[in-house]
Amino acid sequence: MLINRPRRLRKNAAIRNLIRETILNVNDFIYPIFVVEGQGIKKEIESLPNIHHFSIDQLKDEIEEIISLGIKAVILFGLPNHKDACGSSAYDEDGIVQKAIREIKKINKEVLVITDVCMCQYTDHGHCGIMKDDYVDNDETLKYLSKIALSHVNAGADMVAPSDMMDGRIKAIRNVLDENGYTDISIMAYSAKYASAFYGPFRVAANSAPGFGDRKTYQMDPANSDEALREVELDLSEGADIVMVKPALAYLDIIRRVKDTYTVPLAAYNVSGEYAMVKAAAEKGLIDEKKIVLESLTSMKRAGADLIITYHGKDAARWLKEEI
Repeated sequence: MLINRPRRLRKNAAIRNLIRETILNVNDFIYPIFVVEGQGIKKEIESLPNIHHFSIDQLKDEIEEIISLGIKAVILFGLPNHKDACGSSAYDEDGIVQKAIREIKKINKEVLVITDVCMCQYTDHGHCGIMKDDYVDNDETLKYLSKIALSHVNAGADMVAPSDMMDGRIKAIRNVLDENGYTDISIMAYSAKYASAFYGPFRVAANSAPGFGDRKTYQMDPANSDEALREVELDLSEGADIVMVKPALAYLDIIRRVKDTYTVPLAAYNVSGEYAMVKAAAEKGLIDEKKIVLESLTSMKRAGADLIITYHGKDAARWLKEEI
C-alpha cells in the first residue's frame, strides 16, 4: 500500500494555493517606458507589440494606468533628437530622460523612477561609451556615465541603473553621487549582462544598435557562468545596492547561482526578445499568452529573482488581479 502520495496536496486549488512555494506579485514588477522628443506622440513600437514611444505630454495616462494596476516602479529609456560622439544629450539637464523624470514626479511623486544609465542611444556610433581607435575607452567612459547618473538624480530619479558594462562604473557613479550629497540614492547594477541575441527588438525600439562591430568586448560571453559571479562581486564591492541578470529566461541558472551566493536583492530583466517571441506565438494562436507569461515570470521568481523588469508588466498585473 502506498504511504507517500504527493497528489494529496494537489487535490484542489485551495490546497495547491496553500502550499505554493513561489508567489508572483505585482510588487515584483518594474515596467519599462520609452520616451521621445516631440508633442502628442503615443506610437506603438513595431518590434514590441503593445509597447509605445511616448512624448512627455502623453505620459500622464500611461503613468496613471500603471499606478491603477498596482505597479509601483518604472525604468526609463530615452530617445534623443541629437546624437554625437560623446552622447551629450544623455547628460543634458534638459534631456529627454531628465524631462520625463520631472514630469512623472509631477503626475505622482510616489512612483519609483529608475533610469537606465548608458550611452548607446545617445552616441552617433551606437556604442556604450567613448570610442578610441574603434574600441570603447573604458576609463574615459566612466566620466560620462557619472555625469549621466548625476543629471538623472538632479532631475529627481530615485534609482540609477548602469547598463553599459564598463569596468569600475559602479564605484565611479557611487563616488559622484556621494560627493554631491546623494548618499541615499540607490544603484541597480546590470551586473551580469550578456552579449545576447535576445536584445534585437529593444535596439529597434531605442534606436541603439551599434553602427559597427558588436558589444562583445564589454558585455559577457553567453557561455560563461563563473564570470557572472565575479561581476556581481565586483559591483557589490563598489557599492551596488541591487544586482541584475540580463536576459532572464535563457539565464535562469545564472539567477539561481547569484541568489545562492549573495544575499542581496536580485533583479531579472525579461528582455525584449523574450517578450516579442511570446507575442508572436500568441498572435498565431500557438500558445495561451496569459498562461505562458505568468509561468515564465514565476520561473524567474522561482530561480531567485526578487524584482523583474518586464514588458509584460501591465498585462501580468491585470491577470494576477483576475486570479485573486
